[in-house]
Amino acid sequence: MTTTAHDALSLVPVIGLTGGIGSGKSTAAAVFRSLGVPVVDADAISRALTGPGAEGSLAVARRFGDDFLDENRAMNRARMRELVFSNPAARRELEALLHPLIGRDVLRAFASLSPDTPYAVFDCPLLLENKTWRGFVSRILVIDLAKEASIERVVRRSGLAPETVRSILRSQLPRRARLDAADDVVYNGSTPEALADRIKLLHKIYGGK
Repeated sequence: MTTTAHDALSLVPVIGLTGGIGSGKSTAAAVFRSLGVPVVDADAISRALTGPGAEGSLAVARRFGDDFLDENRAMNRARMRELVFSNPAARRELEALLHPLIGRDVLRAFASLSPDTPYAVFDCPLLLENKTWRGFVSRILVIDLAKEASIERVVRRSGLAPETVRSILRSQLPRRARLDAADDVVYNGSTPEALADRIKLLHKIYGGK
């Protein structure tokens, strides 16, 4: 019998990992990987789909025009970011194009897991905003950080202007709503080592070895 994506989801518990920009979600995902946990990364899948000549890039060009592709025929992420954070309707249109493709490839990744995998992690910034993706997971882990600390971290690592980061934060689910939806919360206001210790504790709780 062929194993479908939904069969895989029923056999392998999936922890949904999410958090606001700058919270440290990617650092948490790296700790899970270091512990041998399979991590399905929605952002990595999105980048692959919007790479040079990729399916998502072609869909973007058809809807928004070739001006939103770069010289390699990949989606021009900077230009698209500028558009969607100033135009909510354009953001919804972009999500309508890309989210079904991302969801399809996420399910393919889950379907490839061995049934004896103790659990997997779905690393997804927009997990709680997307009802379909939320249905992929059996438990939600939120990496949390206060707003001003998040802004400071993003400005420091990316060079984006503080107001640009604030605009991104405004486009995301409010912090309170994210916390209310969580089964587990790790506050990441200390050191990377402290975050890693919390993730290692959760790893044991989730059934890891």
